[in-house]
Amino acid sequence: MTGSEHTRQEMADLWVARMDGGAMSAQEEAQLQTWLESDARNHGLLLKTHATWLSIDAGLASHDVAEEAVPSEHWAVIRPLWHRRRVLVGAMAAGVAGVVARFTLFDAGQSYATRLGEVRRVPLSDGSVMTMNSNTNLAVRLEEHTRRVDLHQGEAWFEVAKDAQRPFVVTSGQVKARAVGTAFSVRRRDAGVEVLVTEGVVEAWSGSGPQRIRLGAGERLLMTDNARIHYGSDQKGDVERALAWRSGMIRLSGTTLADAADEFNRYNKRQLLVTDPEVAGEQMAGQFRFNDPEGFAIAVRNSFNLRVDMSNPAFIKIERAEKTAEI
Repeated sequence: MTGSEHTRQEMADLWVARMDGGAMSAQEEAQLQTWLESDARNHGLLLKTHATWLSIDAGLASHDVAEEAVPSEHWAVIRPLWHRRRVLVGAMAAGVAGVVARFTLFDAGQSYATRLGEVRRVPLSDGSVMTMNSNTNLAVRLEEHTRRVDLHQGEAWFEVAKDAQRPFVVTSGQVKARAVGTAFSVRRRDAGVEVLVTEGVVEAWSGSGPQRIRLGAGERLLMTDNARIHYGSDQKGDVERALAWRSGMIRLSGTTLADAADEFNRYNKRQLLVTDPEVAGEQMAGQFRFNDPEGFAIAVRNSFNLRVDMSNPAFIKIERAEKTAEI
């Protein structure tokens, strides 16, 4: 390890220790952000060091996490308020000099939120990772016997670290989704809660009903608060299309213009308006950047010979060409 690499590792050790010690001050958080931005490799190194310390608690010498595991554009500073129980083990962890303390880390509770158009990737102290969609608000609480997420609004995809003794439960309204080690998303809709599974098995139920549904990879359901269920299996890649937002995309396949407009409006201040029922029912296919409603509107105009009015900076109006004369 070179001198500069040794210094970077020492700084990563220091920041993990500070985060473990409790809430950091605003000045410390600003200093951490400055250090992260000073070298793109620091993002991955902090996560790797954090994972190594967690693995010591599990009796492992090291935990191999690639520095590229978290793209820098989606990196979120880890700010959970951790409590600790420390037992000295007088050992050396690979790549970490000196005496290392053994940690059992629990998250005392932390809220997270994203702005309109923001997608945020957040590593949790149990090794799980959640990716939050636009305009999402949730709270995380990692306890000794359970891991809980309360999704107040929006959508998040969870890559759950395996821990058979601590199930991972996401609650939104009356609906709950439970997993141990898997990957799935939960979205709060007006009509209820949608659960999509990309890996493993998830159990979903409503607090107002006794029925529990087990979902495997590629399956999805929409469950209302009063336990009404709409179930579907993934025959045409619908689950992956629905989660294209993780890479900043919207993928359409036979989607009505009304539904497509609603999807774009989740991410952009400039809203798409499709008021004509006949136009709203037209079906669209294709892949678009979710922050490019203008590009989508132009594609719609060219595909269906519709009129697109972009004169107002607050919205884009899509309508039949014969309704008014072209400007």
